[in-house]
Parts: sequence; C-alpha cells; structure tokens
Amino acid sequence: MALPSHLFLFLLLLSGCKIGSATVFTIENRCSYTVWPATLSGNGVATLGDGGFSLAPGSSRQLTAPSGWSGRFWARTSCNFDSSGNGQCATGDCGRLQCNSGGAPPVTLAEFTLGTPSNSKDFYDVSLVDGYNVKMGVKATGGTGDCQHAGCVADLNASCPSELQVRNGASVVACKSACAAFNTAEFCCTGDHSTPATCGPTQYSEMFKHACPTAYSYAYDDASSTCTCSGSDYLITFCPPQ
Repeated sequence: MALPSHLFLFLLLLSGCKIGSATVFTIENRCSYTVWPATLSGNGVATLGDGGFSLAPGSSRQLTAPSGWSGRFWARTSCNFDSSGNGQCATGDCGRLQCNSGGAPPVTLAEFTLGTPSNSKDFYDVSLVDGYNVKMGVKATGGTGDCQHAGCVADLNASCPSELQVRNGASVVACKSACAAFNTAEFCCTGDHSTPATCGPTQYSEMFKHACPTAYSYAYDDASSTCTCSGSDYLITFCPPQ
C-alpha cells in the first residue's frame, strides 16, 4: 500500500535524504570576533542571506540555494552600519550590510557553481586570487564523489610581506595579492601573460600556496584547487581550527 504523501515526506526528512535539488550552506563563525558574511550571486538565480548579515562568534546560519546557483561567500571585518544598512568595513567592504556587489580586495573567497538536474556535479574552491583577510574552510557533507576539503586555515596576515600588507592602525588586517599590490601583467595574468602557458606561479603566489595548499593562489592554479562533489550540502567556516 502506498504511503500518504505527507508521511513519505516525513520519512525522507527523518532519513536525512535531500529533497529536490536545493543545497544548504551552513555559515559558521569560529573567529574570536564578529564577522559580517556577504554573498553575491554570479548568475542572478538567487540572492542568499539578503546579500549579507552579522554573525557573532560561535554562531551559524543556514542558507538554501536552488539548483544551478553560482556565486561567492566572504567575510567582512570591523564593520559599522547605520539603521539604513549603510556603512563600511575594514576588509571585504561593499558599502552596505546587504551587498549587491563584490567585496573590496583583499578578501578570502569561497566560490561555488552548483549542479543541475542534468549534471549534478558541483564545483567549488577557496580563492586567494583577490588576496586574503580571514581563514576559511569549506567542507562538503553528505555528497558523493571526490568532495575534497577546500580552504586556507593559515594566518596569512601574520606572515604577509610588508609590501602586501593592509593595516588598520598597528594591526595587519589583510594581505594583498601581488596583482593588487603591483598591477603588472606578470602578476595579474593579463596582456602578454594572459594564458596558462605565459602566466605561472610567482614568489608571492607560491608563498600563498605553501601556506594554503588547497586554495587558489593565482588565476591559473586550477589543477590542485578546484573541488567537485555531487548531491552535497556545504559547511563554510570562518577561522576553522588548524
């Protein structure tokens, strides 16, 4: 005898099965300070978390993305917003609590392109191409395939060369990419250096890669930095333990 539809749905929930093709992102703050996570859709499919919100130390929030969503997540630090949501952050700033544009570099990014019913594979990475501001980890949960851990759990602000440092008073709050610091074709993979064959690692990207082996260190660092998984939810942690 067939089960009533509401009972079948209840049993699916109890079993932990994913219903439909929605993906749940759990955003977790394990930093000792408040961060302001921000989200940006890369394909206009959906805005997650209204574009940005506050997350106190030890707290988390879940966001649900539809099939085929692509976009990015990042953390903003030392923010102040007025009652209308306008304000500034020391790092990752977009000018508002709820972002409708990308965060100002340098910023650590988690990037995703979710699968569709016809191709269920998700692609994701943690990128330092736009520099670094906070430690970040991405963990796939409940999926199938490689489902690698991606992230940068090293404190790059502590080891950032002086020529890349961004300071807020006496503190180093972010570490620029070499492209942002020097704006040359060699470091930005532009002009005569716009292909994988002509734009290789530099001393700065190698420093990032050594500290964070599973993160993108420069524009063509694909082989060891792009992760895949199917049917997964994702845990994004700011300041994960080493």
